[in-house]
Amino acid sequence: MLAYAFLATTRARETNPAEPGMIPLTCNEIRHLLVSAIAPDPDWRHRIRWSRWRRRHQATAKRLHYQRQGALAA
Repeated sequence: MLAYAFLATTRARETNPAEPGMIPLTCNEIRHLLVSAIAPDPDWRHRIRWSRWRRRHQATAKRLHYQRQGALAA
């Protein structure tokens, strides 16, 4: 519980809002980045690119999901 509290606090204190077309950082994303920081071969550029791609992809999926739900309801 303490670890999750740390992640939730970190997420809440995020000073940079999500870039347009990206979801905000989630607890799981922060956890993944922290775990990758202690990996034996830290390749930060790859991990940051992967995180940004994943967040953009999730934002697109969310937008399209709501768009489809709206079309089905009409």
